[in-house]
Formats: sequence, structure tokens, C-alpha cells
Amino acid sequence: MSQRSSSGSSGNPSRGSRASGRPTLAELARIAGVSPITASRALRGVASVDPDLAKRVREAAAALNYVANPAARTLASAHSDAVVVLIPSLSNLLFIDTLEAIHDVLMPRGLEVLIGNFHYSPEEEEKLVRNYLAYQPRGILLTGLEQTPATRSLLKASGIPVVYMMELSREMGVHSVGFSQEESGAAVARHLLARGRRHLAYVAAQLDPRALERGLGFQRVLAGEREVRPPVWLSVPEPSSVALGGELFVRLLEAYPDIDGIFFCNDDLAQGAIFEATRRQVPIPGRVAVVGFNDLPLSAHMAPRLTSIRTPRAKVGEAAARRLVALMEGDCRAEPAIDLGFELVERESS
Repeated sequence: MSQRSSSGSSGNPSRGSRASGRPTLAELARIAGVSPITASRALRGVASVDPDLAKRVREAAAALNYVANPAARTLASAHSDAVVVLIPSLSNLLFIDTLEAIHDVLMPRGLEVLIGNFHYSPEEEEKLVRNYLAYQPRGILLTGLEQTPATRSLLKASGIPVVYMMELSREMGVHSVGFSQEESGAAVARHLLARGRRHLAYVAAQLDPRALERGLGFQRVLAGEREVRPPVWLSVPEPSSVALGGELFVRLLEAYPDIDGIFFCNDDLAQGAIFEATRRQVPIPGRVAVVGFNDLPLSAHMAPRLTSIRTPRAKVGEAAARRLVALMEGDCRAEPAIDLGFELVERESS
């Protein structure tokens, strides 16, 4: 006579739990005394959930060691509650400010932010897009417009709303939030010319397309000035840093001792140049004027304080996230390109 065995478990899983014994959303909701929908929204931080209910859900989740299953939620709804954000660097304050602003817009709406770092490599960006599309995100925020053809094809085929940050696209149907990189470089050239500088240089590292556009804008203005020498262009592919800025400053002045104005592609390099100038007792701006880009916090507290282009990095993140939310809700009526502009902050270094 055959006998049924108990399969060695200490007991049946509690009602509402999976066979693995992991607590389910239904069990969590029952303990918290709310509906599963409310429990889900509370765990995702949706601002409209009553604070007392949200607290009960969090306490129940802690007691159960509950961990949400995004894959199950995706299967149930045909999409996830995730928004993918791809940036080229996690070590640059520029993108930290942008990410904070994106979080401030998306998190209260119950949207999860998945961050990817593609290290200024379009090929790495393509791999990240392929991987993240498997999560069926609600929307995607990308940095720059330099995607590979394969990435563009993947995005188009997915039908997922996409907003591009930091640059402005002229392409029909492409939504972008940023400012003109080329015009910012042109503004620096005009500033240095107004200060009487006539032998100028552009110094760049990393060589991402946005840095190159700044240099082109800088060159464009100087090319129209008869009494100004053609600008020196010094660029290296290494990652940007304060130390590298000091090295490039020395290299530039040794090769071109009569340079009297330098535009660095970012504040890291410009700050390094000022530190090195101080060590070598090179007067700034008396001997050479220095201008940076991004206006990072330290730039206003150096000696001399650094002239820089202030970029609207937090506003870019906020506006891009809001535009993406509108697209996800089906609102495509707004102008596709949002130009937030920039500001030349004049200080003692120029």
C-alpha cells in the first residue's frame, strides 16, 4: 500500500506565500490591513499614499523581510515601473546633481530609477540599453546624442519614450533637454577677447562630443578676428582630473610661452591649472587668463576664483524627467527641444 511523503518540509507554506516560503504582496497587504495595490504603491514611495498606511506597510515589510519581485510585477502589467537613466560618469559632480533632480521628480510618482554608467563609450551604452530593455522600462533618459546606429534602432523598435539630456536635437520627434554646447564655447571666446587676450588656447580631456563642440564654438568666434592668432588646441583622451589639468597647463606654456588666455573644457582641468600656476608663481590672470566649464562648487572658493560657464545640470535633470513623465502619459504636444541656456560667471581668474 503506497504512502504519501511530506517531502521533508517542516510544514506547509502559510496561506498567500509562495512554495519557496517567501512572503507575497498579498500576505504583506493582509498583515498591514491594506489592499495589495495600496501596499505596492506604498513600497514604491508613491506620494499620494496616506502616510499612516505607508508606515504600516513598511513595518509589515520589515517584519516579514519582504522583498518586491519586479519581474512578477512586469509580467502582470506588461511593463515595469522603472525608468532607465544612462550617464557617462559617476565621478563627475555634474551628473550627481542631474541624478538627484531626476530622483526628486520620479520617486514620488512611484517610479524606480535604474542607473547605468557607460564611461563615455557608445558601445558600452549600447550594451546597457540592450540589457535594460529586458526590464521593459516605462521610459529612458540618455545623456548626449551620440548613440550607435544599433542603439537607435533598439530604442525605436521598443516604442519606449526617450528623452536626451545635455544637448539639443534638431531631429523631428526627438525629445531633448539641454543647452548649446557650441554657443557656450563661443561665449568664452568673446569674453576673453573683451579682456584683451589675443593668443588663446582650448584644452580638453576625455574628448566626449560635447567637449569637442565647445571647442568648435570657441574656434568659430576666434576665426573671425583678424588681429587674433589661430587658437592652440591641446587635447588628450585621458579621463579628466585636477592633476591632469596641472600637467596640461605646464605642457601648454612650455610649448607656447606667449599664450595669454586658456579655455579648459571643464572645471577639473581649470582648477588643476590654477593650483599649478600658484606653485610656479605664474600670475593669474596677469600672465594668463583661465576659464573653466560647469562651475563646480570649488570654483567659487579658489584663489583666484575661477571664471566658468555655469551649466543648468539640476534643471536639466528635472526638466528631462518631467518631459519623460509627460511622454509616458501620452502627452506629446510640447516642443521636442527644451533649451535651458547657460551662464558665464565672471570671476578673478580672467
